[in-house]
Amino acid sequence: MALIRLFKAALFFGLVLTALSAAAGGIEVREFDDPLLAQRYHDLTASMRCPLCENQAIGDSDAPISADMRERVYRMLQEGRADSEIINHMVERFGDYILYNPRLESRTYLLWGLPVGLGVVGCLVVVLVVRARRNASAKALSAEERARLDALIDRRPS
Repeated sequence: MALIRLFKAALFFGLVLTALSAAAGGIEVREFDDPLLAQRYHDLTASMRCPLCENQAIGDSDAPISADMRERVYRMLQEGRADSEIINHMVERFGDYILYNPRLESRTYLLWGLPVGLGVVGCLVVVLVVRARRNASAKALSAEERARLDALIDRRPS
């Protein structure tokens, strides 16, 4: 009985170790001499979107294209390029889609301006509705309405 328990425990731990080693095999290890360079690498890979994985950063994606993009970022950082140069290179290569925050350009004015414009239009509609209701409630009675109201008040039992 104890031998069976020992065998089951060994089998369980063997499976766990196999699973952990398989998971660790997919993790890329990048060596940086400077912690600032490592932080820049992390920031850059977190700020670019995988072209294949829709809304997943290249630093978190397992797609082969993300691995290629991470390798390019690493290599360009090792070459001493600035963050803006790296981002420009990636945008030229993969398109504006990889940027989580698109640049403010003539073709993105609508993208950036639409939320502001809708907010202004919404506030304007609210102001106009409030004014219209105030004016409707404060409108004076016509002569006919005033006479009818007086007649109703006079009929009131005392």
